[in-house]
Amino acid sequence: MTSKTQKARLFGLISGLLLVVTSLVIICQKGIVLGQDFTGGYVTVVDVPEQVNHQQIQSKLAELGVESARINRQNDGSWRVFQTPQSTDEALVKHWVNGLELDWNAEVLDASYLGSQVGSELIEQGGLAGLFALVSVLIYLAFRFEWRLAVSASIALFHDVIVTLGLFSVTQVEFDLTVLAALLAIIGYSLNDSIVIGDRVRELLFEAQWKTSPVGETIDQAIKDSMSRTLITSLTTLTTVLAIWWLGGAGLSGFAMALCCGILVGTLSSLAISATLPQFLGLSFNNYLKEESEETKRQLAEP
Repeated sequence: MTSKTQKARLFGLISGLLLVVTSLVIICQKGIVLGQDFTGGYVTVVDVPEQVNHQQIQSKLAELGVESARINRQNDGSWRVFQTPQSTDEALVKHWVNGLELDWNAEVLDASYLGSQVGSELIEQGGLAGLFALVSVLIYLAFRFEWRLAVSASIALFHDVIVTLGLFSVTQVEFDLTVLAALLAIIGYSLNDSIVIGDRVRELLFEAQWKTSPVGETIDQAIKDSMSRTLITSLTTLTTVLAIWWLGGAGLSGFAMALCCGILVGTLSSLAISATLPQFLGLSFNNYLKEESEETKRQLAEP
């Protein structure tokens, strides 16, 4: 059982690292679609009584002079049209809205504008918030754990964030302030399981029967001891997030999508990365023994 468990953890570790590399490649190639919160621009939500598909409304907007826009169908059947400040202005927005009202009897449900300067400030502030959260966590881990466990938990944390960003790059879902809030939540959530398992590993290392056992067996036992708690926490949280995704509407879909991804990969990384890397970094009970200085040893040797 132990051998199978360790092989499964090793497979998960390799898969996680490959997933990070793949996510980075995709992000570099496709980029991340920033929403209105970060780029600024015009967002117009229109309700079209006629049954039209994405291609039809895109063609109609092109006829009305809309050359570059992101068009999405929302859960309630309305259409959301996003245009950056560089691709349009207020006059052009009024022109195509009037055209849809005349030709298709469309109704404007919502219209908003955010300046590009505000968007630039939000990018800076959002980046600082994410950096502050990561640095705070790293400082906490440095004081909380032996360095092998701290480094492993940090790598698992970066894994969760990068894979979630990779998902948004693949799907080209807009990255807005709600998604940023979800990423900050993921940083705290995914760290939780790593700390629980790391604490259990440390406790077992101080028990007599585990001091001389292979560290791989100790980690397997720590995971076994905390597995029920991990599954219950993850499943209950995931159920809540899925309810938000289903019932929260288009405004919270990105938030729920990010949290779902973060919960899944965070749980797996806690088991496969945070708990497995210390084994390869040489974690053992001896790491917790305080080395006495040469002066102390000399004094103890004196009669």
